[in-house]
Amino acid sequence: MWDKLEQIDKRYQELEEQIAMPEIASDPKQLQKLAQERASIESVVTKYREYKATSKSLAETRAMLKGRLDEEMTTLVKQEIENLESQLEHLLGELKLALLPKDDSDKRDIIMEIRAGAGGDEAGLFAADLFRMYSRYAQSKGWAIDIINANESGIGGFKEIIFEIKGEGVFSRLKYERGAHRVQRVPVTESSGRIHTSTATVAVLPQAEEVEVSIEPDDLRIDIYHSGGAGGQNVNKVATAVRITHLPTGMVAVCQDERSQLRNKTKAMAVLRARLLDMERRKQEEAMTKQRRSQVGTGDRAEKIRTYNFPQDRITDHRIGLTLHNLPRVLEGDFDQLINALATSDQAKQLQEQLA
Repeated sequence: MWDKLEQIDKRYQELEEQIAMPEIASDPKQLQKLAQERASIESVVTKYREYKATSKSLAETRAMLKGRLDEEMTTLVKQEIENLESQLEHLLGELKLALLPKDDSDKRDIIMEIRAGAGGDEAGLFAADLFRMYSRYAQSKGWAIDIINANESGIGGFKEIIFEIKGEGVFSRLKYERGAHRVQRVPVTESSGRIHTSTATVAVLPQAEEVEVSIEPDDLRIDIYHSGGAGGQNVNKVATAVRITHLPTGMVAVCQDERSQLRNKTKAMAVLRARLLDMERRKQEEAMTKQRRSQVGTGDRAEKIRTYNFPQDRITDHRIGLTLHNLPRVLEGDFDQLINALATSDQAKQLQEQLA
C-alpha cells in the first residue's frame, strides 16, 4: 500500500510541474486533462502527506521520553503520544478507503423490483413487507419514492412491485439489498401455528441515462391497454397502461400507475434502460475473476442473502454472518447497521484485492 501511495504522491508532483509549464498553460484541452487527473488524486495525496507528517511528529514526541523530563512533562508527552497514535489510526483508515476504486453508479437513483418467490400468498405478503421497509428507509433519508407498476395479490400482498427511489447516494446504500430474501414465520392464514418459509427477490438497478444505453426504435414493440387494478373511471374508459417489449432481448417493461399514457411510457422506458444497463454490467462482472464475482453486491438474485426469522426475533445476513435481534425495527426501515456492516465488508474485500 505504501509503495502505491508513494507512486501517487510522485505522480501528483509531476502533474503540478507539468501544469505550471507555459506550453501546457497555453493548451486548454491538455491543461484540463492534467487538472482533472490531479483533482482525482488530490485527496489521497493530502491524507498521505498528513499521515507522514503525523508519523514524524509521533517519532519526535516518543524521542522526548528518552530525555530528562519531570513527572508533569512526562505525563503531557504520553498524552500527546496517545493523541498522535489515535490520529494515525484514523488517517490510516481514511487512506485505505481513499485507495478503493469508485463505483460511478453510487450517486445514481435506482429502480427497485420486488417479486414474490416461493410460498404462495405468504410470499406476496412478505414482498409487501419489504416494500414497506424500503419505503420507510427512504423516507428516513429524505428520498422520493414513485411506484412504476404493481401487481397485487388478493390479500394485501404483491406478486410484483416496481418503483423508483430518487435521492443522494441511493444506489450506494441499497445496492447491497439485491438478492433473495427469506422469511420464516407463522402466516396469518395458518390455523395450526406452523412456521412457514417463504421468499421474495429484490433487484436494485441504477438509473440509466438515455445516452448510456442505445435503444433503436425499431427494436421496440409498444402496446397500449386499459389499466388493471381497482376501479375508477380512468381504468374503465381510457387506455393509458404501456407495455414495452425490447425485441432483441425479449425484455418487457410495464407501467400502468399513471393516468397519463406519456408518463407511463416514460417510466417504462426508464425501467427498460435500467435493465439493459444492468445486463451490460453483469456481462462485465462475468468477465472478471472468480474472486471479484464473489464480492458483496454483485447482484446475484438467486443468492439467499438474508433470513428474517419472526419467532426468534432474528435477522441474519448470510453474506457476512451478521445476526441482529431487532426485527421489528428493521422492518420499520431502521437497518443502517446492516448496510454499514455490508459496506465495511465490501470495502475490506476490495482493499484486499487492490493490494494483492
